[in-house]
Amino acid sequence: MNQGTSSEVKTTRISMWSGPRNISTAMMRSFGSRPECQAVDEPFYAYYLAKTGLRHPMYKEVIASQPTDWRTVAANLNVARASGSELYIKHMTHHMTEEVDLSSFRDHRNCFLIRDPKRVIASYAAKWDRITTDDIGIKRQFEIFRTLEKLTGQTPVVVEAEDILRQPEAMLKKLCHALDIPWREEMLSWKKGRQPEDGVWAAHWYASVEETTGFAPYKDREISLKPELTELMAEQVPYFDALRAHKI
Repeated sequence: MNQGTSSEVKTTRISMWSGPRNISTAMMRSFGSRPECQAVDEPFYAYYLAKTGLRHPMYKEVIASQPTDWRTVAANLNVARASGSELYIKHMTHHMTEEVDLSSFRDHRNCFLIRDPKRVIASYAAKWDRITTDDIGIKRQFEIFRTLEKLTGQTPVVVEAEDILRQPEAMLKKLCHALDIPWREEMLSWKKGRQPEDGVWAAHWYASVEETTGFAPYKDREISLKPELTELMAEQVPYFDALRAHKI
C-alpha cells in the first residue's frame, strides 16, 4: 500500500471518491471522528464551479471559500503533515474535470464509495428537474478508478453505501483493514450539528446530516423511477457494475 513520499511515510492520505446523493457526508463525519484524522470537504468544488460556470446554490460563497486553481488545491492536499496523522478527503468525482492531473493522488489510499444508480437518480430527482450522466458522476467515478489503477499498479478499494448502512461497524472495520489503517470505535458516532471541516455550502445541503449522531438504521425502500429516467439509469449500470465487481 502506497504511503506517501519518503519524507513523510507516516502520513496517511485517504481519498474517498464518491458521487452525489450518497452517504459521503456521513462517511466524512465517521472518519473525522478518528482522533488522528483531519477531514477535508470537497476541496475541488470552487475550482469546478469556476471552471464550468455552473450556478449552484451559494456558488459565490463556495468560490470565495476555496482556491479555484486545481494545482493549488492538489498541492495543499499533499503538503507535509505531522508524522502519524491522517487526512481524509471527501471528493465528488464530477468535480474532477479532464484537466486535473490524477497523478496528484498516486500516493493516496484511494477508495471508491458507490451506490446503486437507481437510488442515486431517485434521490437526485427529488431535488432537481434536470439530471444528466455528468451530474450523477458514476461514469466519471469509473474513469477515475481506472486511471488510478493504472497510475498506482493497484486496484483501489471499493465500498458500497448500502453495505455500510446495513452493518456500519462490520463494514467500517472491513474498510479500515482494506485501507491498512487501525479500526477506531469513534467512527460509529459523532457530535450533532455542523462540524469544523464542513464546507460553506453546508448551510444549504447538510441540514439532514446535522441532525444525526451516527449512521441511521437501514430501511429498505421500494424505488420506482419515472419512465424518462429509466434510460438514464441504464446508461449508468455498466459503470456501476464494473466498480461493484471490486467491492469489499
